[in-house]
Amino acid sequence: MKIRYPLGAALAVGMLALGLTACSNPATENAPAASGGSAKLPAGCSKDKPTVGVALPNTVNPYYVSMQDSFKTNGASLGFDVKVAIANDSDSTQLSQIDSFIQQGVCAVVLNAVNSGPGAASVKALNAAGIPVFTVNVIISPDDLKTQNASFIQYVGADQTAGGTQMGQQVLKDLGDTAKIVAGIIGDPDQIPTNQRDKGFTDAISKNSSAKVVQTVNGKIDPSVSLQVAGDLLQGHPDINVLFADAGPHAVGALQAVKQQSKSDKVKVYAFCAADTTLTSTYAACAAQEPADYAKIALQNLKKYLGGQTVDKEVLQPLKVFVNGQTPGKGEVG
Repeated sequence: MKIRYPLGAALAVGMLALGLTACSNPATENAPAASGGSAKLPAGCSKDKPTVGVALPNTVNPYYVSMQDSFKTNGASLGFDVKVAIANDSDSTQLSQIDSFIQQGVCAVVLNAVNSGPGAASVKALNAAGIPVFTVNVIISPDDLKTQNASFIQYVGADQTAGGTQMGQQVLKDLGDTAKIVAGIIGDPDQIPTNQRDKGFTDAISKNSSAKVVQTVNGKIDPSVSLQVAGDLLQGHPDINVLFADAGPHAVGALQAVKQQSKSDKVKVYAFCAADTTLTSTYAACAAQEPADYAKIALQNLKKYLGGQTVDKEVLQPLKVFVNGQTPGKGEVG
């Protein structure tokens, strides 16, 4: 599935590769230049087993644990030596790790940025070094890319807006398209994907003229933070009857807050799925991403690119929806 960014920005495809020595690997020497011409790949791509750097935000979130495992397993099967760097949710640490990949002479990098805006600096550094960069999961800010005159080859991830829309539609299905719906959102305004989910959700429930979102709070993709802000949200708006948690860790915190305030019979939680958590009458529905698949797709398309094939600028995958009584499987998380 392929769509344009909701922000409407058209991003240039490609990398700066001036001055690099041509690779001797016939399988990769004809890789396309996004900006036209005959770009050359880094010398590291000519190795029998090219090294691919993978930059991830953390391994606290089960989402990234699943993604890391997939990168390692699928990288090996595709003939790559995958090196994973974990930024511990620090933009500066991630940029330093990107610089380390450059110094190591990696063939390519797959970047899951810590944050959408600062991630553009990592893309720019890789462009300057002539290293192809694929992005996954977190969308890099088009405005920041434009400012830095930076570009990536491909983005792979979930259809974020569609996932939010699915949850909003489920709210209307469960509560009714004329029922009074007072919703609060546990989100993360620093991330483009979560903002897309929130917009999909809000637009969907707006089909009911009696539905409104009273406030969005920042859960910072952290269960503990989400518990605190969701609790404050419920206290500040006692008439809330729906919470939308737009990430798995946000769902964990939201469910705990509802339980702590004894509102399990008054508030329904809709979310991007918390890992290994069964849906109930309170935890009414969730949309699941499949990060292991995104990692696999990114590596498969990277291999195609290195072999000279043109790849799509954006690959968006559908989400699975789970409802009361169902449990997401291993690796099906938000």
